[in-house]
Amino acid sequence: MRTLLCSLAVVCCAAVPAWAAESLIQKQEGGSGQEIVSTAAEREALSLTIYNNNLALIKDKRRLHLPAGTSALALREVSAKIRPESALLTGGDLDLLEQNFEYDLLTPFSLLSKYVGREVTILRQHPTTGEERAEQALVLSAGNNGVVLKVGDHIETGVHGRLIFPDVPANLRDRPTLTLLVESALAGKREAELSYLSSGLSWQADYVAELNPNDDRLNLGGWVTLTNESGADYPQARLQLVAGDVHVVQDVRQESLEMMAAPTMASKARKGMVEEAMFEYHLYTLERPTTIADNQQKQVSLLQADDVACRKEFILRGQDYYYRNQAGDLGTKLDVGIEVEIQNEKEAGLGLPLPAGVVRVYKKDSSGLLQFVGEDRIEHTPDREILRLRLGTAFDVTAEKKQTSFKKIAGTGPFNYSFESSYELKVKNAKDEPVEVKVLEPLPGDWKIMNESAPHSKKTAHTASWLLKVPAKGTATLS
Repeated sequence: MRTLLCSLAVVCCAAVPAWAAESLIQKQEGGSGQEIVSTAAEREALSLTIYNNNLALIKDKRRLHLPAGTSALALREVSAKIRPESALLTGGDLDLLEQNFEYDLLTPFSLLSKYVGREVTILRQHPTTGEERAEQALVLSAGNNGVVLKVGDHIETGVHGRLIFPDVPANLRDRPTLTLLVESALAGKREAELSYLSSGLSWQADYVAELNPNDDRLNLGGWVTLTNESGADYPQARLQLVAGDVHVVQDVRQESLEMMAAPTMASKARKGMVEEAMFEYHLYTLERPTTIADNQQKQVSLLQADDVACRKEFILRGQDYYYRNQAGDLGTKLDVGIEVEIQNEKEAGLGLPLPAGVVRVYKKDSSGLLQFVGEDRIEHTPDREILRLRLGTAFDVTAEKKQTSFKKIAGTGPFNYSFESSYELKVKNAKDEPVEVKVLEPLPGDWKIMNESAPHSKKTAHTASWLLKVPAKGTATLS
C-alpha cells in the first residue's frame, strides 16, 4: 500500500499541475464573473512587523479595480497561517460584508478526494507498443490509505497510468486565498490595504563578541535570524521587529492591531537597524526593503559596537546546605566560573536596548586565529543595565573547601535552630600572573560572621562576598 501511495502522488503531480492551476485561475477570474481575483502583481507595498513569539503583523497594500455595488474579491498570496479573525481591510469607500479564508489547497490527493463519487479518466500505456488507451473510472474512495476505483465491472486499488480530471472543483485553491464580500459606492481603481496577524514568522537575536588580548575590551556584533514558515513569500517588504513580550490571547481579535502605537524617540543601532521605543517595547526597522522567501532563514545585521569596555571575573559560588549540618570536606576541587561583565551604557561604548538572544564569545590565540571561548543567553536588556556572560570554568584556578568546626547552639524545632560553624577555603592559581577571585556564599536564616581572615561585604540579605587575591603560582586561604 505504501508503494501505491507514492505511485499515485507522482502520477497526479505529473498530470495535474500542467493545466490545473491555470484552469483554476481562469475559473476564478473569468467565466461566470463571480469573483475578482487580486494577485501579488497588484501589490503596491508590503510591510512585516515580526514579534518574538511566533507572531507577525502583515500589511499588504494592493491596487484594486472594483465595480459599484457588491463584489466577491479573492486576495491571493496571503499567509497560509493567517489568523483570519484579525484581518482588517481599509480602502476609501469599501465596506466589508463577509470574509472567508480558503486553505483547502490544490494537491494531487486533495483533488482526488474531491472526486469521490465522480468519474475520472485513466490513460494507460501499452507496455510494448506504447499506445495510450483511455478508460473511465469511478472514484470510490481516496485517502491516506490509498485510492479505490471502479473501472468497468471490477474494482482496482492500484493505479497504473495517468489520471485525467475534467476540471478543478471550485472549493479548491492553488494558493492560500482570503475571499471577501465587499460593497463599493463607486466603480473604479483604488488602493486598499489588508492588515492581518499570522503565525509562522519569527525572529531571534544572535550576538558575536571578540575579546581583546587583555580581556577588558570587546567588539560586539548583533544579527537577527528571521524564519519564515508561513507558506507565503514576502518580496521587497519593509521589515520591522518588535523586542518585548507582547501578550496575545488564543482568540486573537482585531484589537491586537492597535499595539502598533505611535513611536517615540528613535536612534540608530550603529551599522544595523534603526531602533525606537514603541509603547512599552522596542521597535527595530530595517532601512531598506528585503525579501523573505517561504521556508527560508535569513540573517540581517542588527548592530555593531566596537571597543566596548568589559571586565573578566573569576567567581566561586557556594551552597547554603552545609551551614545547617556537619559536612567535613566540601569538595577537593571546586569549579571556579569565568564571567564577563559588560555595562550597557554609552560611556562604555554600548548603550543600546539589546533583544534577548545568545552571545557567542571569541578570542584570538597567539598565532592570530580566532577561537571560541564560551556562550551565554541574555534576556531583553535595556540601556544602562549590566550584562553578565558565564562563559565556562577556569582550568588553572581551582579551589577546595572544608568545614573545620560545627556545633549546635540552641533550638528544638526545624525553624529555631542556632548553629556555629567554621570553614576554610583554599584557592590555587597555576597561572603566571595573579588573579582575583570573588567568593559568593549564600547564608541561610539570620546570620553573623564572628571572625574572618579577610573582610566581607553583604551583597544581599543572604549573601556574603569576599574578594580573594591569589598570587601567581600560589595559594590564598580564606577562613
